[in-house]
Amino acid sequence: MTEIQKSTKIYGEVIICIIVYEGLLMKLDFQKGVVLAVDDQEADLLIVENALKDYYSVIKTTSPFEALKLAEKHSPDVILLDIEMPDMDGFTLCKALQAIPTLVNTSFIFITSHKDVQSEAQALEIGAVDFISKPIHMEVCRLRVKSQITIKQQARSLHQAYSAMHREKTHLNTILHCIGDAVIATDKDAKITYINPVGQRLTGWTDKQAQGESIDTVMNLQDASSGKKMENPLKVALRQRRTVAMALNAELVAKDGERYRVEDTASPIVDMAGHLSGGVIVFQDVTDAIAMAIQMTHLTNHDQLTGLPNRVLLHDRMLQSITLAESTGHMVATLLIDLDNFKYINDAVGHHLGDNIIQHVARRLDGVVDSRDTVSRIGGDEFVVMISDCKSMNCINRVSSQILDAINEPFVLNGEEHRLSVSMGISIYPKDANTPEELMRHADTAMYKVKSEGKNNIAFYSNSLSHELEERLSIEKLLHQRIKEDALEVYFQPKYSLINGELTGMEALVRMFNQTGQLLPPIVFIPVAEESDLIIQLGKQVLEKSCRQAKMWLDEGRPTKVAVNIGAAQFNKFGFTKTVADTLLKCDLPAKYLELEITESALVENINAAKQAITSLQKIGISIALDDFGTGYSSLSYLRSFNFNVLKVDRSFINDIALEEQARNLFKAIKHLADSLNLNVVCEGVENEAQLNILKEMGCTEAQGYYFSKPLPVDELTNAWKPIIL
Repeated sequence: MTEIQKSTKIYGEVIICIIVYEGLLMKLDFQKGVVLAVDDQEADLLIVENALKDYYSVIKTTSPFEALKLAEKHSPDVILLDIEMPDMDGFTLCKALQAIPTLVNTSFIFITSHKDVQSEAQALEIGAVDFISKPIHMEVCRLRVKSQITIKQQARSLHQAYSAMHREKTHLNTILHCIGDAVIATDKDAKITYINPVGQRLTGWTDKQAQGESIDTVMNLQDASSGKKMENPLKVALRQRRTVAMALNAELVAKDGERYRVEDTASPIVDMAGHLSGGVIVFQDVTDAIAMAIQMTHLTNHDQLTGLPNRVLLHDRMLQSITLAESTGHMVATLLIDLDNFKYINDAVGHHLGDNIIQHVARRLDGVVDSRDTVSRIGGDEFVVMISDCKSMNCINRVSSQILDAINEPFVLNGEEHRLSVSMGISIYPKDANTPEELMRHADTAMYKVKSEGKNNIAFYSNSLSHELEERLSIEKLLHQRIKEDALEVYFQPKYSLINGELTGMEALVRMFNQTGQLLPPIVFIPVAEESDLIIQLGKQVLEKSCRQAKMWLDEGRPTKVAVNIGAAQFNKFGFTKTVADTLLKCDLPAKYLELEITESALVENINAAKQAITSLQKIGISIALDDFGTGYSSLSYLRSFNFNVLKVDRSFINDIALEEQARNLFKAIKHLADSLNLNVVCEGVENEAQLNILKEMGCTEAQGYYFSKPLPVDELTNAWKPIIL
């Protein structure tokens, strides 16, 4: 047989490629392909439709029985079948569709979440040409369908190309030797009749050696993972007289032992009379492409900084774990972990060291969990630990406690020690949620609970937490509305001298009414304002209203100093000193009638900036009070560092002062300390005469509390300026 004669046998897919690539023959007019998709999951059908609708006519159905009717009516080029369907599985449906005469040239692609060789072998055995894995990747889906549609279009164009092939047969052998894909042609018994140079290089067989040998002998195919022998797709193509793609994960073992990952398409060669005369297989070395794909898949599914699974891979593993737990009856726990105050640490040490800390946290978390569990980084300072296959709560409690302990251990970077804590919310399948999305949402709710109660702790999700979150969102929405409407109320609580009973000032206290006119206590909405950053707008509004009211009292001939509470976020906002000065100017209020009450928490973020701000405010005549003294951790150091004017003793020191000697001794110590620093002491929370008498005996000169007056709106303060009876 001459080279030309051998070449003319290879008029399958290769010839069409030659015509397109070289432009030697006529242009082929490909019609728009028709695709039928069958899946009981509507969501998967929508994904398939979105992937293909711009390129092909897409018909979809969730019913296998409807699929049979649609297939007979439309004769689709490609049919996508889900393997697992409740009414009829994909294998059964495929056999039923193959029995329809008009579908003899239709390609079948299975959509499956299975990865096992047995399922693939079964699918190939009944005529599958390719597989699409769940969850469906739109681009992969489009490319796989495109491959099969292209094959169909090429097949329909064979008759157009046949006459052109004869005119170009003198060029054919040269072209086949030059193309980049390997080409092997066989007779109808799968005995090799032709192998091009690329095929010779990949198999290790020369053309002369390969002549007459079985395709299985020359193309030694095996599963890349298991090493199990694979049937050559050309044999399937000859047996079924249809185009067949190679199974996934195929590896070609060359004669010299060299291994190549390959992809191919095998087609029967049928003459004009419809007689099978042989087959052709076209394959290519995709070793490098697969290695790159693996790397790209890793990058797509992993966090670049830590190498941990990202949100995408975590979701996939959560789905798998939930599926397993359905059959075992065990639990799946989602632990959402947020680093406390990491933003401040990151800003203080710089982003480079901040990244190092994140990497150290990742390693510590990874060292706590078992290999079957997942540690994921889902955000800047947020991690998720998924504990799969939990048999009891003991496992969850143990891991969560170990995580707290691991993160609480100091981190040493560049010789400096850094301490971290975490807030952790835990949600459990099936007790709390049934989907990954619900597990994450509920864990976030539980984590928020920890944040709101002081951080560095663990909380399990419960329905009551969800209700609390809904209430918080409602309060936040109302607060937004009240601030926008300038509808916040300011009440005032008088302060009195314990020497002569005269009014010494007023403390401004914000109040808010709900939609029904009910007064909401500050403990309900102030924490929401602080957590949502509305505290800055709220504080500015209260400051202005308080100054305006102080100016009115001044104009009425009742000059009264007003004390306004300043939140940490408000105090530390850039330009706070200017805001206060502008407000005094706007209200035309002399600075000596304004006092600002600041808590320790407002000072810790930046001590130097806080000192500078306090000094600037005092220079213009504003007095500064340290509020809630004694409830923090560093009060004494702050008294030394800051030049306060007033020390407000927290009500917790006053409650038992008439009943317990220890309480009296504590107050004596605070009073002595304040006197030594020339600080004016104001006692909060005086509620009865016994407390008042004790404070007077101890030399306290100023107090406020319900014994004198509760916080009142302006129109109810008529009697506030009358001296009290001591």
